[in-house]
Amino acid sequence: MVDVLVIGAGVVGGMIARELIGYTSSVVIAEAREDVALGATRANSAIVHAGFDAKEGSLKALLNVRGSKMMKKTAEELGVKYKNNGSLVVGFSDEDRSTLEELKIRGERNGVPGLKLLTRDELVKIEPNIGETVSCALHAPTGAIICPYELCMAAVGCAMDNGAELRLNFKVAKIEKSEKGYIVTAENGETVEAKYVINAAGAYSDEIARLAGDESFSVHPRRGQYMLLDRDSGDLVSHTVFRCPSKMGKGILVSPTVDGNLLLGPTAEDIDDKTDTKTTADSLAKIKASALEQVKGINFGKVITSFSGLRSVGSTGDFIINSPFEGFINVAGIESPGLSAAPAIAEYVRDMLISMGAPLAKRDDYNPTRRPAHWFSELSVEEKNNLIAEKPEYAKIVCRCELVTEGEIRDAIRTNPPARDIDGVKRRTRATMGRCQGGFCTPYIVEILAEELGIDYTRVTKFGGESYINISRTKEV
Repeated sequence: MVDVLVIGAGVVGGMIARELIGYTSSVVIAEAREDVALGATRANSAIVHAGFDAKEGSLKALLNVRGSKMMKKTAEELGVKYKNNGSLVVGFSDEDRSTLEELKIRGERNGVPGLKLLTRDELVKIEPNIGETVSCALHAPTGAIICPYELCMAAVGCAMDNGAELRLNFKVAKIEKSEKGYIVTAENGETVEAKYVINAAGAYSDEIARLAGDESFSVHPRRGQYMLLDRDSGDLVSHTVFRCPSKMGKGILVSPTVDGNLLLGPTAEDIDDKTDTKTTADSLAKIKASALEQVKGINFGKVITSFSGLRSVGSTGDFIINSPFEGFINVAGIESPGLSAAPAIAEYVRDMLISMGAPLAKRDDYNPTRRPAHWFSELSVEEKNNLIAEKPEYAKIVCRCELVTEGEIRDAIRTNPPARDIDGVKRRTRATMGRCQGGFCTPYIVEILAEELGIDYTRVTKFGGESYINISRTKEV
């Protein structure tokens, strides 16, 4: 019997686990897939929204504004890159300006500070490459950017460092009420018995709720496609540039990333398949056309990859955070601004548990901090040389595009939550994320993984399952 079981190891589940482990040493995180951060957290816009878009009085508004205020400190504690670059919502007509005025009023009622409407002349002074037909904009100085999967991995890792247990490949098949709580059984037969269960399963949160007997809501996926440009395009704009929002979302954005790339997207396509993350020529063409209206001079020859992610859209129009049964909490329908709200959602769930009578008491031995994932690059030359003298693997560059060393890759395989495949190393170190997209470094990463995991070279996978990189050997070694 454990105190709390968190189902889902995305950024919301990870932040909840990190928060709760500060109050009890008995937390299990159950994830259906082979690694953390593989749902909506893996592929989204990476924006910390200011909070002007959500409807006044909604959970989205309350938790977005609170989470946005918390994010800088949270990122500092977890060693995650964060940049307060501000955001702009641009308009092209008098009608758009009216919409921006409404957003400003809504944002002020939500408690967002510093909102200001800009004329084109004012806008061009801070963003010289703004589109030729843009006539006005709403400036939100508290908007920011972050790396969502790094935040998730750091939160889960922090929870694990403080005693939480991570169960991967734990696809929930049954939830039964017991005398003291719940018995949760996975498809592979593993079980966890917990006093309290937190359902943070993203696109599958409605299915988890139904297993527990709650059919009060549904969740459907909304696919968003993106294009990512090389680092030499990252300074085309300094702010995150949105379009006026519609009922389908905030529209296409043009934004720098914390790693110096330029991100374009997402589209918004309601679909039925919760696993469909393909990209399409039509949608990528829409991204190009929209992005060029917002920002001029985008060089699409610098695109290094395209990808898509799925947002979990709930049937209520708001975040679904409730307790349909004693000891069971739904955290569902966490679409945008879910990333921004994640630290505040964790606090909210903690307070719900306390109100239920959960025996939570602040731990004196809890450590909320983590060493940054990219700590080596931040060392001085002298510090790097001293470390290399002690550990020569830090002198060996494996990924030339992102300048990732062998030492950093080995660290990623040894540090909570540990990397177990090529994509796991990628998300933790940025190896294979550069211009060549792994064309040079993949064979070397496979060798390191095989050695560290104690498996044959041919058993290393790209993303778990049967995604083997090598089918067989051409000769014995």
